[in-house]
Amino acid sequence: MKCPRCSHLESRVVDSRYREAGAEIRRRRECEKCGSRFTTYERIEETTPLVIKKDGNRQPFDRNKILSGIKKACEKRPVSLDQMEGIVKKIEQHIQDQALSEISSSVIGEIVINELREIDEVAYVRFASVYREFKDITEFMDELKKLLETEERQNRSSRGRGKR
Repeated sequence: MKCPRCSHLESRVVDSRYREAGAEIRRRRECEKCGSRFTTYERIEETTPLVIKKDGNRQPFDRNKILSGIKKACEKRPVSLDQMEGIVKKIEQHIQDQALSEISSSVIGEIVINELREIDEVAYVRFASVYREFKDITEFMDELKKLLETEERQNRSSRGRGKR
């Protein structure tokens, strides 16, 4: 494994731990040249589906690309890395459950949007504004109004249940 500090290719495993019920292994490594320690993750590589982009192009599914977009939306928000990883895992699980060889980027985007809506409204609006490519402030405001209406309905229904 290549050292992120000095790029030396030899390292030794210092510690290994199972994650996700054995589906992933976290390894602490130490570079044999500079002594730097770093972490790697090992998981079973499933058949990589292709993502069909809006323009019709296809590219391999890349969990890191999705996670990066989610991290940008959640920047300076109280959303943990575990919650962000959970969203990516739901997308991966959806692909596995459906045995998909191809998936539309719009399906991925909608899963992310729905999950972010439940976790953090600001991150949801950030992601939606980029993903849905709002043309102007009116489209952006319409999305915010929908969010507020949904929140009001949920508050009314939860107050109604409390009176029983």
